[in-house]
Amino acid sequence: MRWWDGRGWTEHVQQQAAPTPAPAPPAATPPPPPPAAPQSPVQHVPAGSGPSLYDQSVLVVNQKTKLIELTNEYAVLDAQGQQIGAVVQVGQSGLKKAMRFVSNLDQFLTHRLEVRDSSGVVLVLTRPAKVLKSRVLVERPNGQPIGEIVQANVFGKIRFDLVAGGQVVGGIQAENWRAWDFAVTDAGGTEIARITKNWEGLARTLFTTADKYVVQVHFKLPEPLASMVIASALTVDTALKQDDRGFN
Repeated sequence: MRWWDGRGWTEHVQQQAAPTPAPAPPAATPPPPPPAAPQSPVQHVPAGSGPSLYDQSVLVVNQKTKLIELTNEYAVLDAQGQQIGAVVQVGQSGLKKAMRFVSNLDQFLTHRLEVRDSSGVVLVLTRPAKVLKSRVLVERPNGQPIGEIVQANVFGKIRFDLVAGGQVVGGIQAENWRAWDFAVTDAGGTEIARITKNWEGLARTLFTTADKYVVQVHFKLPEPLASMVIASALTVDTALKQDDRGFN
């Protein structure tokens, strides 16, 4: 800029100020995050995190049958009435189901059962075909043998031996077959469990009926006796008592 004195341009000048830099553009605002997906009210329980059959001092076996019961499938409850396991018959052919539908001859055929809790299959029980005496093979899910439940007599009050490693480790004695009173003992004859339909320790809503029986385990048992007691208690009807002769 040059100074004008009214008559002409003088030598006085003024430098133009440097231009003000343009303001920087505002930083881009990141887009808002997507809304979180609503949480499902259903909580998935990891396998193995639920109660184990081996930790229960009382098990309630619900035998409630289907209209036409072609397979055996019992629910196993705890003392509060919550289902914690099941006994399921597996490997039944169409021929066996047909025989069960039209006759009772299937009681003489082979039966295979799985005992399950929250961890999956815990025991596999096989009752081979029988004529007079029953026998139940008790195995781990991987096929490892645990022992056998062997019927010891035919007449009188029925009795079973619990055998493991070729040794008798306990027994089941039917005190009153028709009333469902069974004492489960160790090798020394001490009662370690009882199977009954007449136990008053349950809440009134769970009081045993014709569809239920109760297994009371008196002590924390070591192996193999713990598995043998669970096996005999959960299969006393399907594998042991399934007989038309009505022992007493």
